[in-house]
Amino acid sequence: MKKSIRMARNLLRAYGEKCKPLCQEIGIPQTAFDILMFLANNPEFDTARDIVGARYIKANLVSVNVESLVKEGYLRREKSPGDRRKIRLVCTEKAGPVVERGRQLQDHFTEELFKNVDERLKADFYQVLGMMERNLKEMQEGQD
Repeated sequence: MKKSIRMARNLLRAYGEKCKPLCQEIGIPQTAFDILMFLANNPEFDTARDIVGARYIKANLVSVNVESLVKEGYLRREKSPGDRRKIRLVCTEKAGPVVERGRQLQDHFTEELFKNVDERLKADFYQVLGMMERNLKEMQEGQD
């Protein structure tokens, strides 16, 4: 267990270090970049509440960074059809180049992670991850 937790921490730390130069170049905090990439990569999540729930980022930190992204023109707020109280967060055209560079960074990071790993082992790894995700979902549903 300790090894898997250490690996997860190292993975997050390494990813953060890879993102740092891009965040500095475009002039947005890393948390804001993470929120923007999360929204762009996961269209089924589109509210601040979704970000808090799925990413476990504190609500006030999400609020501050979303506000900054809206002011900078990377996100806009829209009322959700059918639920006037729900405010959706939508990536703007200005976010497009940032998201594209972020995706390139993510792809390159993944390639580096799997360097020297053959395709069969990579496929097995993704299969195991899928099983683990299902197990986690069942564990979480059992707590509700």
